[in-house]
Amino acid sequence: MEKGHSDTVTEGIRVRVGARFVPEQSDPALSRHIYAYRVVISNEGERPARLLARHWIVLDALGERRDVRGPGVVGEQPLLAPGASFEYHSGCQLATSWGTMEGSYRMQRPDDKSEFEVAIGRFFLAPNVAPFHPQKARRP
Repeated sequence: MEKGHSDTVTEGIRVRVGARFVPEQSDPALSRHIYAYRVVISNEGERPARLLARHWIVLDALGERRDVRGPGVVGEQPLLAPGASFEYHSGCQLATSWGTMEGSYRMQRPDDKSEFEVAIGRFFLAPNVAPFHPQKARRP
């Protein structure tokens, strides 16, 4: 995994994330720094899991924290069968030129309705982070 990106595994669910600076949408003079990030969620376990909700913690360079919570991701609550992956893209705006993101997904096992938290490791929102090139993901 490239420096500045994230790669974590919780209960067989791997979450890989990387971000890139989007200069054409940013305006540093107005404290507007736009980052696009790409997430690949893979089920490396033996049981299916559905992503129910997300919780992001966004920190800027001044230590200002913003919590973002909501159902699913990009309007979906994907069900990941064993061996399946789900990929999506989203974005974040910072008032400072760099920051970090981390968080968790709440997942559910369809067979017994048990829920568990999957960690999303910290990754950097910074202009100098290398591009993120994970293996091609498969939609469930």
